[in-house]
Amino acid sequence: MLKSMLHNRLSGLLLLAIIIFILPVFFDNPFHYDMATQIAIYATTVVGLNLLVGFAGQISLGHAGFFGIGAYFSAIMTGTYGWPPFITLLLGALLVGLLAYIVGRPILRLKGYYLSMATLALGFIIAIIINNEGWLTGGPDGMPVPSLSIFGWELSTFSSYSFLGMTISGSLAWYWLAGVLLILGVWLAQNLIDSPIGRALRSVHGSEVAASVVGVDTARFKNLVFVISAIYASLMGSLYAHFQGFITPDLAGFMESIILVTMVVLGGMGSIFGVILGAVLLTLLPQMLADFHEYEMMMFGLILMLTMIFMPKGLLPTTQRFIRSRLSKKKGDQA
Repeated sequence: MLKSMLHNRLSGLLLLAIIIFILPVFFDNPFHYDMATQIAIYATTVVGLNLLVGFAGQISLGHAGFFGIGAYFSAIMTGTYGWPPFITLLLGALLVGLLAYIVGRPILRLKGYYLSMATLALGFIIAIIINNEGWLTGGPDGMPVPSLSIFGWELSTFSSYSFLGMTISGSLAWYWLAGVLLILGVWLAQNLIDSPIGRALRSVHGSEVAASVVGVDTARFKNLVFVISAIYASLMGSLYAHFQGFITPDLAGFMESIILVTMVVLGGMGSIFGVILGAVLLTLLPQMLADFHEYEMMMFGLILMLTMIFMPKGLLPTTQRFIRSRLSKKKGDQA
């Protein structure tokens, strides 16, 4: 069984790496690279959120707040105080992890609707602070963010770089960076899920009472996964800020939190590759529906509603179940 789990895990990771590697063949212009980079950033964020929602069963409706803190911390420390971007990414993640640990201890004692409302309130507080403290964050108008610089190498979508005798665009360089981080984020999540911590999280999701009876420290593990998911969001928020070059308080707002949760639910809670699919669809759908103009949001909502009605377990788990049932039926007919 362990050998089968390891095989499935490595197969999925290898398939993801292959897809990321060959996708640039189909890109015609920088816009395609930019969209793919955004997808990779959001996908890595929801891989972390899925640990909390899909595996531990703890709903967070304010997760964009951590994404926003990471973005604004990098923007402020690099733009206003001249700190190295790489240091601000790591320090921002550390501070967000500490914040998540502090607020998570009382919040995660709550359950169900009460937990949802508490995380929603946390997200509102963060968004309001970012919006109102204009002297620091630029307020509703937002603020510019310097280019990402790693060990003296500045990464910008407007530049070109020489690598192994080849000239690559800044957009392609950003794509590779985001793609590699997505693979790393998935690998870390897979290892966590298959560890004793992951088994404890699944037991908490199943029944906190039963988990407590068999000796699982439910409060400790819920707080731990809350911190891990917040760190994922902070790092990707910082990366997103440097990639876009300009940020506004909207990226820490309520709607952004709802979109992140929807990516998890749409793709399939508890499915790492499912939530990546959810990130792909929810990032691309607005672009695909742009021709509908004033009906865009209506069409967007209709597609999500129909998906949830006919695929309540999420797109990827439902598709996998359908394929397995068809193969099983085919084998039965042959026998």
